[in-house]
Amino acid sequence: MNLPAFALVLALIRGASGQYYDYDAPLFMYGQLSPNCAPECNCPHSYPTAMYCDDLKLKRVPMVPAGIKYLYLRNNQIDHIDEKAFENVTDLQWLILDHNLLENSKIKGKVFSKLKQLKKLHINHNNLTESVSPLPKSLQDLQLTHNKITKLGSFDGLINLTFIHLQHNQLKEDAVSASLKGLKSLEYLDLSFNQMNKLPSNLPASLLTLYLDNNKISNIPDEYFSRFRGLQYLRLSHNELADGGIPGNTFNISSLLELDLSYNKLKNIPTVNENLENYYLEVNQLEKFEVKSFCKILGPLSYSKIKHLRLDGNPLTQGSLPPDMYECLRVANEITVN
Repeated sequence: MNLPAFALVLALIRGASGQYYDYDAPLFMYGQLSPNCAPECNCPHSYPTAMYCDDLKLKRVPMVPAGIKYLYLRNNQIDHIDEKAFENVTDLQWLILDHNLLENSKIKGKVFSKLKQLKKLHINHNNLTESVSPLPKSLQDLQLTHNKITKLGSFDGLINLTFIHLQHNQLKEDAVSASLKGLKSLEYLDLSFNQMNKLPSNLPASLLTLYLDNNKISNIPDEYFSRFRGLQYLRLSHNELADGGIPGNTFNISSLLELDLSYNKLKNIPTVNENLENYYLEVNQLEKFEVKSFCKILGPLSYSKIKHLRLDGNPLTQGSLPPDMYECLRVANEITVN
């Protein structure tokens, strides 16, 4: 019998146990199991350096054989990590511990800093109350989302750390300000869904992406974003921003491509640079549309690069938009108004 093309593809990526492997894996082809594997786990023969121990109700880290570089321990009941847990695999590169029961006090010694080639460390959906430390200098991607973190430890010396995910925790601005300033390679920082009333100070100037949505931020210090050399994506939605809390040129950032200020208390549209492409302002209190918020002057070569603009959920109506708006926003693909 001839299988349809899509069924054949599914058959190729389906393991012997009948489960589908997720695309977080470094390789998507699986065959027979490798003999160099913990007996309760799954090590695809075609990629023997990866060991999958997901969804096994494990209460401890299993024996990890030498040669494993990618270790997945998701959706278990692991509540502690002994200092010698990874002694056989000091060249481990990815360690994924999402959806377990880990607490800081039960992660022993320098268990992570001994992993001198570790690049990814994910401990999302656990019971951490502070960030884990010490960490190896090799680390590039740290994810600690959906915990109970109120304190950040030292990130000193993490010269390769590029991505930090800290959303859905209990962080206040002072805890963040004191910890991240020395990370000179940091490009991505997600601090959404925390408990910040102010913007944290001393964030690394190298940031390209900064997410601060779903906090309680009500004002932005003058020139706050001027220190970021290449900031491209900024989210401040679901905060308490009003006109009086935003100095005039706050968002006139030439590198910025996307700005989300939706679900705040704005009555006027904050001025942005002509290079901005995506601007989200839905569900504020906007009463009028000022062309000068987008274009300082209008001319053949002077116009906004806005492609997507959301204004819905405001008192603004289509009829209240000025005619010269379309000359300013001449390359827009979508303008959403009530």
